[in-house]
Amino acid sequence: MRELKFGEQTVRVKATPLALLFYKQEFGGDLLADMTKMAGGLKEEPEQEADISGLDTVAILQLIWAMAKADAFGGPSFPSFINWLGSFEDVDFTDESLLKGALEEAAHGFFRKGLQASTQGRKPRKTR
Repeated sequence: MRELKFGEQTVRVKATPLALLFYKQEFGGDLLADMTKMAGGLKEEPEQEADISGLDTVAILQLIWAMAKADAFGGPSFPSFINWLGSFEDVDFTDESLLKGALEEAAHGFFRKGLQASTQGRKPRKTR
C-alpha cells in the first residue's frame, strides 16, 4: 500500500489482483499490457528530469483509480472513474513522486517475484 498526493488530497493505492479486475471492468483493457505501454512512454536520461511528453496521462489516472478502488475494497462503495476524477481540483504530473509512486506500487504488486529475482541477479524460478 502506498499513499499518493493529488494536490491537497491523499489517495491510498494498492496493487492487488482486484485492481486488475476493476481495471478490466471499467476500461475494457488489460492493466499490465497498458502499464507496459505507459512505462515505455517515460524516457529518462541520467542526471535529467523525466521526459513525460510521450506519457498517456489518462492511462496513469486509470491505473491509480483501479489501485485506489482495490485498496478501498470492502469499505463503502467506490465512485466510478469519472466521479472519482471529478473529485480532484488538480493533478500535478510534474510531481515526480506521483508518477513514480504509482508505477512503483504497480511494479511491486504485480511483478514481485520478477523484481526480487532481478535485484538478486537471478531469473525467477518457474513453479509447477
